Amino acid sequence: MTIRVGLIGFGVAGRYFHAPLLTAAGVRLQAVVTSRRDEVRTLYPDATVVTTHSDLVARDDVDLVVIASPSHLHYEHARLALGAGKHVIVDKPASASVAEVEDLDRVARAQGVKFAVFQNRRWDADFLTIQQLLREDRLGEITSFRARWDRFRPEIAGKWLGPPSAAGDMVYDLGSHLIDQALCLFGRPDWIQADVFAQRRGATIDDTFDILMGKGPLRISLAASCLAAPGDWRYVIHGLQKSFFKPGIDPQEDQSRAGLQPLDARFGIEAASLAGTLVAGATGVADIVPSMQGRWLTFYERMKQSIEEDVPVPVGAADAAAILEIIAAAHRSSSEGRRIPLL
Repeated sequence: MTIRVGLIGFGVAGRYFHAPLLTAAGVRLQAVVTSRRDEVRTLYPDATVVTTHSDLVARDDVDLVVIASPSHLHYEHARLALGAGKHVIVDKPASASVAEVEDLDRVARAQGVKFAVFQNRRWDADFLTIQQLLREDRLGEITSFRARWDRFRPEIAGKWLGPPSAAGDMVYDLGSHLIDQALCLFGRPDWIQADVFAQRRGATIDDTFDILMGKGPLRISLAASCLAAPGDWRYVIHGLQKSFFKPGIDPQEDQSRAGLQPLDARFGIEAASLAGTLVAGATGVADIVPSMQGRWLTFYERMKQSIEEDVPVPVGAADAAAILEIIAAAHRSSSEGRRIPLL
């Protein structure tokens, strides 16, 4: 069975993430909705460029619709595709609210099709390494987990993200990844306290956040900034035996932008200079921990298997709803200036 894919959007996500990964996974890029007609024809000459998302989902030669449109359009595009009986992958965030995700899940179940959310950062080199360290209990009981996504982007692009009410601010964007990783590692927290705000001059949406969550004695700190020069730790994890310090960020986005393909043996391999350090609390002895190979392709391979063999999708509606619940609580905590219980 050849799965035929219709891709909505050919910007950064569509061109550099989805299109190379889905073709590497052995599915066919059948049609693309984009204004970048010449780029699609050059890179994927066998794909048809169509004008609107409505035209794409109406096609009989499309089995799976991948949605890489602006975030505030995700729900609209996903619901239309599911209603047309297509399997759907929607880029994160899946929608603006838990209620919308639950609605998409209901439509998918009624149509007997698969609905998945593209959370590629579960297969980052550093996050795969952290999961392995925790499985092997290399740190002991975890007492503190800190993850930051800092960039220096003082300029404001402003065209991709919509208003906060429509999945438009930085918590929905980068926060979706960090929250998903924290939930994968530790499950649902007991409470959240957050500060969500705009920091760049002229910003019309919130572009910065600091989130603190607790689960028993464990503290989870997640943050993002657009005004931070490189140099801070990406992850800092403290356990009762050891701590783990990790700089840098997974290489797969930069590699894809540079033209490296997902099936290349070098794809997902991080520079040795970005290896993490495992430090013993009692002695201070440090061990270098090279990162595992990142592999975003795993998501599409599992999605292909889900469609062909009717097994669960790699990231489903329940996962998306859990993330959106935390995002809503973060906004509420920030606006009310207090800790929000999640029990």
